[in-house]
Amino acid sequence: MKAKGNSVAKTAVWILMGMLILGLGGFGAVNFNGNVSSIGTVGDKDISVDQYARELQQQIRAIEGQTGETLSFQQAQAIGLDRAVLQRLVRLRALDNETAEMGISIGDENLRERIIDIPSFQGIDGNFDREGYRFALQQAGLSEAEFETSLREEAARSLLQGAISGGVTMPDVYAQTLVNFVGEKRSFTWAALTEDDLQTPLAAPTDADLQAFYDANPENFMLPASKSITYIILTPQDVLDEVEITQDELRKAYDDRAADFIQPERRLVERLVFPNEEAANMAAAALEVSGTTFDALVQDRGLTLEDIDMGDVSRLELGAAGEAVFAAEAGDVVGPLPSNLGPALFRVNGILPSLNTTFEEASPALQQDLAGDRAARLVEVRAQELDDQLAGGATLEQLAEETKMTLGTTEWTADSDQGIAAYESFRAAAAALTDGDFPKIDQLEDGSVFALRLDGTKPERPNPFEDARASVAAAWTADQLLQALTAQAETAQSALEGGSDFADLGLTPTDQQNLTREAVISGAPDGLMTEVFDAAPGDIRTIAGTDSVAILRVDSITAAEESEQTRQLLDQLTTQLNQQLSQDVFALYSSDVVRRTAPMIDQQAINAVHVNFP
Repeated sequence: MKAKGNSVAKTAVWILMGMLILGLGGFGAVNFNGNVSSIGTVGDKDISVDQYARELQQQIRAIEGQTGETLSFQQAQAIGLDRAVLQRLVRLRALDNETAEMGISIGDENLRERIIDIPSFQGIDGNFDREGYRFALQQAGLSEAEFETSLREEAARSLLQGAISGGVTMPDVYAQTLVNFVGEKRSFTWAALTEDDLQTPLAAPTDADLQAFYDANPENFMLPASKSITYIILTPQDVLDEVEITQDELRKAYDDRAADFIQPERRLVERLVFPNEEAANMAAAALEVSGTTFDALVQDRGLTLEDIDMGDVSRLELGAAGEAVFAAEAGDVVGPLPSNLGPALFRVNGILPSLNTTFEEASPALQQDLAGDRAARLVEVRAQELDDQLAGGATLEQLAEETKMTLGTTEWTADSDQGIAAYESFRAAAAALTDGDFPKIDQLEDGSVFALRLDGTKPERPNPFEDARASVAAAWTADQLLQALTAQAETAQSALEGGSDFADLGLTPTDQQNLTREAVISGAPDGLMTEVFDAAPGDIRTIAGTDSVAILRVDSITAAEESEQTRQLLDQLTTQLNQQLSQDVFALYSSDVVRRTAPMIDQQAINAVHVNFP
């Protein structure tokens, strides 16, 4: 009983703290007026307006705490949070009604022990603080009677849940079966037949072969539904000739980006820091005398090369160690030398020479960058004028003729990703385009602007034979190859079943020992492992892939081994299954209780609560 009490007390702490958070966090922002005190009844139990509002606001704030973003009440309604809160409260009040009818409750003395055990109500001396108790409830907007009633009901529900779901366990054989399924291993032999193994090479298809295959498989040669679209586009490159960059602007850009054009000599360095000078000296001696390596020293420290990598650094960034490190050659280890973390050994992995790009050398790149940026801004400014012309009735063709915009057409499908369809903005606009939409200017990711018009749509349809000929030929060849390989594999299967061996049939077998279901075998057809575990020892099967056929023979089955890892997995599965079954049983019971109590919900009262949410 004490254990149950502790559980209830802990639950009560969280309930109270949630209420305190609401009270201290400005719960008054939701203000309820009028005489409505309940949003409904469940049996003989009311669901109070305050209870519903507190729970709803607490859930909103919980989501805000998880996401770090404000959640408006409209957004909360959109994700169904208000309905979820109502359903939870209905279930809880239905269980409260059930425990009341059963007479399940805890006595006053038991309740008193739970309250005084709650740390939030204890003073600095560890004893129950009556005034602190009253003040905390007041801040949460609760009376002592309301809180104590809620604590009694919570305790009663816990007792009921323990009685319903306690001792509910899944049969041991269930978890054991799952463990056996996961841990079972198979040993088998298999060989793959490919086009190189064909006894008779495939003949070239005739026109009649291809036409017959096309007619028999029309679903494989369909053109997707498409939209015939005319578009115009204006890119920053189209207006580059209108952009002028002065020498003063180029000089200012060069000065602003001096760090990109003038860089000191740098080194690619790794730094291995030691706790003291003695340890660093011993490591350096080990490098020179004992024949150890820098990598071995890193491993001895429990580190990886990524842990000690400094990247490329300048002489100044290395501080007092700079001179010695920069005097070393690539591959050298120097030190011990001082660092801001302590004495260290440094390994030089590369030498990066200084960079000194003159203004004249940098000018072409600067010209391109500045002109590109200015051209993009020019396109953006011109976009409004172009949009106004379209709104005034200008056609795409007229704009292409009168401006620098380029006119184009495309047969767009959901899979289009070439040309202008490489832009996500264009694909989104094309997908949303419908008959009757007026062209308007939109922007692409690179600063270009475009407009489009739907000229027509085409449903999914067969690709004409002549247009699909290459695809038909490839599909016919793949089909014929698979048929030939399957026939040859079935002949080999019969021979193996008659006592022949793989080698006798000119096959190159691969032996696989003790593999589990999750094993992945390179070069094997999809589904091979499924066939392996469906077969019995001695079974021989063929599995067709896309361009090969496998022949396999199951040699032996090894049951899941008895090991500590297996026992841990069995215990873990048993615990999880028992918990899930217990939860499912109580959920079914709760649903039945809700059904029997016939909840009555006042939607107008709920709406009144919702109106008061900000």
